[in-house]
Amino acid sequence: MAMFSQSHRPPPAVPAGPAGLLRRLDFPALGTKCEVQFTAQDAAQATKFERAAVAWVQAFEAKYSRFLPGSLVSRINAAAGRDWVAVDAEMEQLLKLCDTLHFMTQGILDPTALPLLRVWNYKVAHTALPTTAEIDAARRLVGWKKMQRAPGKVFLPEPGMALDFGGFGKEYAVDIVAQIAVNHGIANVLVDFGHDLRALGAPPGKPCWHIGLEDPKKPGVASGSTGITGKGVASSGDYLRCFTLNGRRYGHIIDPRSGWPVANGCVQATVIANTCLQAGVLSTTSFVLGADEGIRFIQGFPGAEGLMVTETARAQTRGFFNYVVS
Repeated sequence: MAMFSQSHRPPPAVPAGPAGLLRRLDFPALGTKCEVQFTAQDAAQATKFERAAVAWVQAFEAKYSRFLPGSLVSRINAAAGRDWVAVDAEMEQLLKLCDTLHFMTQGILDPTALPLLRVWNYKVAHTALPTTAEIDAARRLVGWKKMQRAPGKVFLPEPGMALDFGGFGKEYAVDIVAQIAVNHGIANVLVDFGHDLRALGAPPGKPCWHIGLEDPKKPGVASGSTGITGKGVASSGDYLRCFTLNGRRYGHIIDPRSGWPVANGCVQATVIANTCLQAGVLSTTSFVLGADEGIRFIQGFPGAEGLMVTETARAQTRGFFNYVVS
């Protein structure tokens, strides 16, 4: 769950001197607002890039969203416990990425954790917590290593198992759109999908992109600003997507090891890394691990820096201050 907000957003196509125009593309996708700010040499270059970016995102969502019944992921989930499902080379590459992320996060990012997300669905009214039996039943359906794969096909072996790429899909898409910009000769671009970000170059007349750090106690209000170029940025937190029962908040980030929402005192984890995908995975994992272990985890990845906010304190990696501008 990304908690970044960009500060000082200009209107679309603002004249910016000899460096060109700062353009903005807005469109809904992946369950959020997608925004891309960029400079282009001319309108033709801008139009070609915009069409390519939107087309790729729409195709990605149609294929991998669990919310669309006709998607490949939905077909795999519907066939759980019954049939193998044919997959193409692109899907096989994404599944290999899942292998890497599952290993890298010590099992915290598990693409088969959807049964637990359904048990703890924060979008519905809860009059009682899930029972121990319900949680245990969902946990038995979770386990990335249970998924069976063969060349050109996959199989979820137990009825009720389900894939969900929500733990990294949006961040992956951000990086791809940034690369599409580069492929179209665009060097200055800020891709922002629901506040998961990738920044390349800088806006006209500026040394970098300014990204606001959201105050978890005042959602929508920036508590500071960072200067970013050539990096990805993402935050994870439980203060927006959650439900409250008997005075206690239960967030949307579930620890698959326990089957329960994270409740370690953290309210926000922010990571700056070489890609948006890496930033998102590190922010979620560090949030689950907790402030002390999370900071150590982030520091284990070259080029990554992080800030963790708990209910009573803040902790950050050694180099995070290098990005803070206010």
